[in-house]
Amino acid sequence: MRLIGPIVRLQVQVASLKVGKLRWRHYDPEGLRCVPSLEINDGGVQGWTAGEEPLADVHHRDHPASKNRGGENGISVGFTSRYDAMRRRFGDHLTDGIAGENILVATDTLLTEADLAAGLVIATADGREIHLKDAFPAAPCVEFSRYALRFPEDARPDETVTEALRFLSDGMRGFYASYHGPAERIALGDRVFLSR
Repeated sequence: MRLIGPIVRLQVQVASLKVGKLRWRHYDPEGLRCVPSLEINDGGVQGWTAGEEPLADVHHRDHPASKNRGGENGISVGFTSRYDAMRRRFGDHLTDGIAGENILVATDTLLTEADLAAGLVIATADGREIHLKDAFPAAPCVEFSRYALRFPEDARPDETVTEALRFLSDGMRGFYASYHGPAERIALGDRVFLSR
């Protein structure tokens, strides 16, 4: 296995980040909640905070307003190197985690889908290894692209939005992965490796 880096942010989307009516939908990160630990199970992720009930991610199979697509988008992983690239392109308003991934890993390497082909391994502080498989790029959406550009909400998308969508593809906005096994907890500081 090859070390990528530590987990520096864990979060859940308690509600959709694309809000408003279909024609005028926009991206709103208000639905994001940072948590110190996540439970990963075959339905997706749930966030845990001290003394509170679990917070199901909107992509979890069991969320009341689930956006789960047959298990393929229940867990999302992003990398700080991608945020550095997005900030260079769009500006400092794209803070780490703003794209909504569940797990953010610190690294200087721009990892590709090919790098993640064998999967990811999360090594917990107590020695457990959680294997994430079937990683593929999360497709960018128009709403996040407009948010990145600070594009006026009432303006029709133009070529700049199309170019932003191209830039945000191929994993720039993160990757989805799947998990098969018993429920497991991960925490900030756990290390993430590329599987071989």
